[in-house]
Amino acid sequence: MITIDHTQRLMTVAILGEFTLDDFREFEEYVLEEGRFDGQPDLLFDVTEMAGFTVDMAWEEIKFSRTHGGDFRRIAVVTDSQWVAWSAWLEQLFVSADLRVFADAGEARTWLTTEGV
Repeated sequence: MITIDHTQRLMTVAILGEFTLDDFREFEEYVLEEGRFDGQPDLLFDVTEMAGFTVDMAWEEIKFSRTHGGDFRRIAVVTDSQWVAWSAWLEQLFVSADLRVFADAGEARTWLTTEGV
């Protein structure tokens, strides 16, 4: 299950349970909706409650990142999984955003909401 919320400059996404292709497509549609954001938003992606993901979702995420790698200004990934942290590091190859991994959602939000960082 995916939950999505946003302000004009910050999009917050949380994954609960298994991250499926349908969840990722919901994320894609949300990001790509015309006029939703003013410029490049920041993204807080919280996967601390993610139980796993499907292979088709992972493939879709790679395709999306290659096409939309410049859509975000900063990306904070919140996780306690070393594997997810490692894959976020690999993700930096496909995105131009400043991408950082955090263990604490509060620290991630502080980084994203502090201008000029």
